[in-house]
Amino acid sequence: MPVITLAISPQKKDVKERLIAGLTAAAAEATGIAAEKFVVFIDETPRENIGVGGLPLDQALAQQK
Repeated sequence: MPVITLAISPQKKDVKERLIAGLTAAAAEATGIAAEKFVVFIDETPRENIGVGGLPLDQALAQQK
């Protein structure tokens, strides 16, 4: 049983549903394995626990604006 794991900041239920469907479809197409065989785990990490480029996520995003 293939497993897809996605680490992401907290998302709304509808976003998670689209992610599960989209990731499953893409993986099934790329591998030729039936979509029904895939398991998707979404690990939600609070934004304050994410760092990018040595900065907390909020600061990194603020610099990109």
